[in-house]
Amino acid sequence: MYAPKYTINNAILKNIGTIEACREVIDNAPLVPAYEKKFKDEAALRTVYHGTHLEGNDLSFSQAQRILEGEEISARDRDIQEIINYRNVVNFLDGIVKPLTYSVDLLCRLHELTTDKLLTADKVGQIRTSQVVIKDGATGEITFRPPPAIEVPFLLADFFDWLNSSMGREVHPILRGGIAHYALVAIHPFVEGNGRVSRAFATLILYAEGYDTKRLFSLEEYFDRDAASYYDTLINTSSQSEELAGRDLTEWLSYFTKGLAIELERVRDQIRRISADLQIKKRMGQQVALSDRQLKLMEYLNQHSRIQMREAKKLLPMVSEDTILREFQDLFKKGIIKRESFGRGAVYKLRT
Repeated sequence: MYAPKYTINNAILKNIGTIEACREVIDNAPLVPAYEKKFKDEAALRTVYHGTHLEGNDLSFSQAQRILEGEEISARDRDIQEIINYRNVVNFLDGIVKPLTYSVDLLCRLHELTTDKLLTADKVGQIRTSQVVIKDGATGEITFRPPPAIEVPFLLADFFDWLNSSMGREVHPILRGGIAHYALVAIHPFVEGNGRVSRAFATLILYAEGYDTKRLFSLEEYFDRDAASYYDTLINTSSQSEELAGRDLTEWLSYFTKGLAIELERVRDQIRRISADLQIKKRMGQQVALSDRQLKLMEYLNQHSRIQMREAKKLLPMVSEDTILREFQDLFKKGIIKRESFGRGAVYKLRT
């Protein structure tokens, strides 16, 4: 049975700690349903666009959005079909039922959705029976040679035995998602579409094991923003040994957990900002325009009920004390906060 090798280092621990803290905020945020739907739709769009762009799709973000909204655009048929297919994958992930037993059939279903109308019928949703290689697009140099086709069924069986085992299920879900992502890319079970299927399967694990965080995040965007780092980390891990079981996944898991932490921090900050806006509107009876600095101050006040200059300087480290004081004075004039005592020791609270 496959047994992944890795070390839980300080970077991984820090990233998982950040993920857990963000997850707590996101899962417990009392979002207005309209906002939650908007954020979820935006996350789905980012997943579809970046997940296909990472694999060479030439469409722009706005073109991908128009396709998902049902518009017809003038573009290469294959690019359009890739967008449609990956949206179907996202919809499939939204409908998963927990608890879940992971299987090759489930993996093949994701591949079927990913490659519909892109491959011939004998390759859609089918484990490969031929050798494939990964080449550098610029130089033509082979950068990765996946296992021979004859080994693929056995490697998949070993991997899924571990994933479904009691030993495998003791591993943190975030690490399980990262391990699955790497293992499936390394095994490369299909002639095409392995990257998209591997990322989708990792997301499926997160969703199924309690880390869906309202499905407001998109790991695909993190990978696509610096595609070179994404592929380099995968290749560096694969170059350690010819055998999958001999590779240390620590570097990959550090990278993977960092991406999820960054993405969930972005979602958390977005939710906090909306929550601050909604609370201010409720308190004031109207929408009040606030600067980015004021929103950060309001986010802190909504969590802690009071703030002094020393806390504000930590929130806004690149801003002078005089500028922070002007932000407080503006919030005071707008009737959003009240001031208790004066001078350097002034305490600011939300006006009730």
